[in-house]
Order: sequence, then C-alpha cells, then structure tokens
Amino acid sequence: MARHLEAIRAEGLRPMGRHDVPLSADRATATRVGARRGRPVVLSVDALTMHHDGHAFHRSANGVWLTRAVPARCLRFPQTH
Repeated sequence: MARHLEAIRAEGLRPMGRHDVPLSADRATATRVGARRGRPVVLSVDALTMHHDGHAFHRSANGVWLTRAVPARCLRFPQTH
C-alpha cells in the first residue's frame, strides 16, 4: 500500500473493483490484514465525521466494516520520519 499513498492522499479510499471499501475495527487487525500484501501501512478513519456527512457503514457476516468510499479528508496518515 505504501506505493499508493500519494493517490490515497489525493483521492481517499475507493473500492477499486469491489462493491465497498473494507475497514478494520482496530489497529491489530488492520496490521495483520495489511501484512498479507507486504509491509502494512495503517491509516485511521474519522468515521464520526463520515457519519455526520451521511456516509453509511455496515458490518459483513464475518465482522468486517464496509463503506462505499472514504474521502481523503477523513483519513489520518502515519507520521513519517
């Protein structure tokens, strides 16, 4: 995901061929899921702002949170040193 960070900063998270964007409920799960494709980069989502803006969230049968897209302004990126 690190190679896609600039596009994500500009466009947010999009489903990219899927129906929805999958979200993890906690950092440990996000890290584990992200590690399946290399070194994970964990972003935080301002779900409260998204909710106030009218974005819907739902939970799949396997416990994954889903939403149509995450606007860039609702993402928090890790600090780079």
